[in-house]
Amino acid sequence: MSGTAPPGAPAGRPVPQAESDGAEPDRVPPTDRPERSFRFPSAFTVLAVVTVAVWLLAFIIPAGAYRTSDSGAPIPGSYHSVEASGSFLSRLRDLFLAPVNGLYGVTGADGQTAPGGTGTLAGAAAVFLFILAVGAFITVAMKSGALDAAIGRLAQRLSHRKALLIAILMCVFSLGGSTYGMAEETLGFYALVIPLALRLGYDRMVGAAVIMVGAGVGTLASTVNPFATGVASAGAGIGTGDGIVLRLVMWVVLTAIAIAFVLRYARKVAKDPARSLVGAAGDDDLGRSTGDVPALTGRHKAVIAVFGATFALMIFAIIPWADLGVTALPSLGWSFPELAGLFTVSAIVTGLIAGLGEKGTVDAIVSGAGDFIGAALIIVLARGVTVIMNNAHITDTILNALNKAVEGTSSGVFAVLTFLVNIPLAFFVPSSSGHATLAMPILAPLADFAGVGRSMVVTAYQTASGWVNLITPTSAVIMGGLALSKVRYDRYLRFIWPLLATLLAVSIVFMALGAVLS
Repeated sequence: MSGTAPPGAPAGRPVPQAESDGAEPDRVPPTDRPERSFRFPSAFTVLAVVTVAVWLLAFIIPAGAYRTSDSGAPIPGSYHSVEASGSFLSRLRDLFLAPVNGLYGVTGADGQTAPGGTGTLAGAAAVFLFILAVGAFITVAMKSGALDAAIGRLAQRLSHRKALLIAILMCVFSLGGSTYGMAEETLGFYALVIPLALRLGYDRMVGAAVIMVGAGVGTLASTVNPFATGVASAGAGIGTGDGIVLRLVMWVVLTAIAIAFVLRYARKVAKDPARSLVGAAGDDDLGRSTGDVPALTGRHKAVIAVFGATFALMIFAIIPWADLGVTALPSLGWSFPELAGLFTVSAIVTGLIAGLGEKGTVDAIVSGAGDFIGAALIIVLARGVTVIMNNAHITDTILNALNKAVEGTSSGVFAVLTFLVNIPLAFFVPSSSGHATLAMPILAPLADFAGVGRSMVVTAYQTASGWVNLITPTSAVIMGGLALSKVRYDRYLRFIWPLLATLLAVSIVFMALGAVLS
């Protein structure tokens, strides 16, 4: 999951450090510079610092509140100062219990959130369990070998149609990114796609781009990605299916742009290998060939069917069909509890169909939940920051200041500004789900003042997050994928910057048009 997993690869998939790409000496001169000891802190450290910083700022920022409508939306012009509640010791207790409140804190009638008691659940317990269930399901499906075999067989059958093969593979990875935030799962495919790219006469950059850019653009244009769209929609108080039409159009357009970009570079390298950014393909060890791909068995086909059906049911269950004018289909209105149950059941069914047995299935489920615990904990930490702000009554004060900053702007300008604001946030909090949990409680209500649907704020956030996560050096997916591809980070930046500029410009256009149409 793009930017959602803990800062490291899942168990069983060690991510080596970036290394030299082995290009020709006259093209990429070696360097004797010592490796820099500084490393950007993980999302956990960033959120811990943010938690303490927000707690301290709560003593400086004046308390205030909006009156709200029956739907819970803030009423424009109703902001007013309120008396700051709580002694120093009670605020110190809020800091101490922030992660606990982020998981299962309950907001009582007095507006204060604390563990236990009666009221409205403010913690992210439902999202927490949902992410663990998705991790379990994805891991069981990967352990079955069905996904590897399916991609491998596809590569075998289309190896003589190079451009079509690249386009289809990128569509597959992009679909994975858009629907379930495919990220760490991609690391298992480099051993297949890199040798395939070399045998087709391309270089290692093409192989890396098929996976990395494919899944990355899909995540950027997420349609129902639970780690980006789902978490952000929950934080914004809307359904995951809200705004899906615009996001679907974005996915089609941006994926097509990415495929065209990679194909342009691939044709250039195939025509003149000297133009490769990482050296000629002939100097590389071809490694595993496509002939090493295991046969697609009946079990594999059944697993793939369950895999596809699970995500199809998820998409169907969260889309508000009635709001889209489709009366022939029922609007199930599923949320995180139902989806957690769906992925848990699907994980069990997949394990049994794959022949993992009772113990193998349970072990895979536990392993998958463990791989994703970091992503779930990041959401808890981010939600804890929100609880501190709410208990100190400074959330509405910040919201009021932001509203004054964008007051008077058109809906299109507002959407573009929201997109741009999320870009630096995505760099400092590379976890897409943590970013969403941290930002949505403040940014989503701004849409009410601007006369824009809250789904536009969700779309702006996830587009910015996905754009940054295509290049962020703090991502184990980016650095691990480049290391497995033997592509240097600086060479990757040279390759991808024109695509980044194009995606940025097109995304801004989509933000403006989407806000106007909403």
